[in-house]
Amino acid sequence: MEPEVTALAQSAGTTLVTLMATDAWQRVRDGLTQLWRRMQPERAETVAAELEAGREDVLAAMVANDQETLSELRLQWQGLVRRLIVARPAAAGELRALLAELDPDGSAARSVTQHATASGQARVYQAGRDQHIAER
Repeated sequence: MEPEVTALAQSAGTTLVTLMATDAWQRVRDGLTQLWRRMQPERAETVAAELEAGREDVLAAMVANDQETLSELRLQWQGLVRRLIVARPAAAGELRALLAELDPDGSAARSVTQHATASGQARVYQAGRDQHIAER
């Protein structure tokens, strides 16, 4: 089950950090806090506080285009979610349902970051998905 737990935690971390900067924020906070209240009630208030602080960090990182901080926050939430699922395997199903509700098409978990440098006569072609180039 470990690879499945890891994949779910990775998806959750990415989705949560992405949604922290959207209109879905309150639903994210409420849903996760409720999940922790059911699975680890003694940690629920700590997680709620971490969500609030995390959102502030996400918003600041987005304004500064600080991809390193965003990556660290995704890893932080991946770890928290993974540890919750390992301690309470029943949380996996509830977490999947919450993620499906918050991000039905899974678009938040798919993020593309690209960096390129071209000099002289060089060309750079980048695409997050399909790319069609017809040069003449």
